[in-house]
Amino acid sequence: MKPRTLLLLIMIASSGFFQSYAVEIELKDSSNATCLYAKWMMKFLIKYETNSSDYKNTTLNVPSVVTHNGSVCGSDRRAALLAVQFGNGHSWSNSFTKTNATWQGDVVTFTYNTNDTAVFPDAKRKGPITVVVNDTIRPVQLGNVFVCHSTDSVQTGNVTQIFWNVTVQPFVQNGTIGKKETICQADMPTPGPTVPPTSANVTTATTVSPAPTTPPKPVENPVTGNYSLKSGNTTCLLATVGLQLNVSQDKPHLININPKTTSADGTCGNTTATLKLNDGNSTLIAFMFAVKNESASVQKFYLKEVNVTLLNSLNGSVIFSGNNNNFSQWDALLGNSYMCRNEQTLEVNEDLQIHTFNLWIQPFLVKANKFSTAHECSLDDDSILIPIVVGAALAGLIAIIVVAYIIGRRKSYAGYQTL
Repeated sequence: MKPRTLLLLIMIASSGFFQSYAVEIELKDSSNATCLYAKWMMKFLIKYETNSSDYKNTTLNVPSVVTHNGSVCGSDRRAALLAVQFGNGHSWSNSFTKTNATWQGDVVTFTYNTNDTAVFPDAKRKGPITVVVNDTIRPVQLGNVFVCHSTDSVQTGNVTQIFWNVTVQPFVQNGTIGKKETICQADMPTPGPTVPPTSANVTTATTVSPAPTTPPKPVENPVTGNYSLKSGNTTCLLATVGLQLNVSQDKPHLININPKTTSADGTCGNTTATLKLNDGNSTLIAFMFAVKNESASVQKFYLKEVNVTLLNSLNGSVIFSGNNNNFSQWDALLGNSYMCRNEQTLEVNEDLQIHTFNLWIQPFLVKANKFSTAHECSLDDDSILIPIVVGAALAGLIAIIVVAYIIGRRKSYAGYQTL
């Protein structure tokens, strides 16, 4: 990590501007037995329109004091509900359902109030605004506690919900919080390479001369990663891509996404699909795809929106964020895939670009866990180069003939004058 970047992280972490507090709720039933327990941290990144018709980003943090009115224990026939209220008219809730063997997250509902002028100064739209999204917690064994210390995010429209240090168990059995944990994928340890002792890594007491100053090496192209999503046991989205971010707030800073430390999540649907990538709990990227009707009988998919959030992995604070919901790229017939081996650039905003390499994507109608016929981008079409090369060669030949003709005429004219 560059010293400048490290200094920025330290300043943000110590400033208190992004400070959020842990929320802890232990709900009890009519017999005073614990029926739902949760402890987590969250914050919200919201883009809103001002009276001058421009857009601003704001961060809504959770204060140290919240209420949990409306929370419900749940039963075999009724969903459990974790509901909290905080600040000036803001609220958040998460419902949970269960089967005979498992429980899982159901729906997350977040309501923010733009009448809160401390968070939304000069907001054009006044009053509460609600967003609803499916929870990302997959089925957990009944009686187990779900734990996820890593940062996760859920993006809906202009709202990004960010969560970390999550511990939750609805449908607590016999009033006793479970001791067995189900850990999220992002918390799974990644084994590091074993380095045998050699003469190169054994410390010896020697005098080392200062190394000569060398210029920094240029950032290499990113490693290509393979990502996929499943709906049940069926693969519903496939992606192969190398990703590089170009953040240029002060000066250009290139960040390569490492597939070995990146987890994939998201949702599949008939007309929309979202691929979310989390690289080491510090870089969150969401690609949103949609289906459009080219004609009555022809449908295409395309990339519609991209959201990027850079986080401080130590405390989950937002360092940088950018989004663009006006893309119309990477389009192909529905049922096919889109491919572009050459480098492409997505302009998210004036401070952020995404460079893609070896891209191959299919967000809909994946069959047999394989890519379908690929629509290749124009950058990969070598046939376009043929007329360009031929044209350039002909132009060069014509130029040579013209120059030779002019030189010949001048020599003939000079010879005529000497007679």
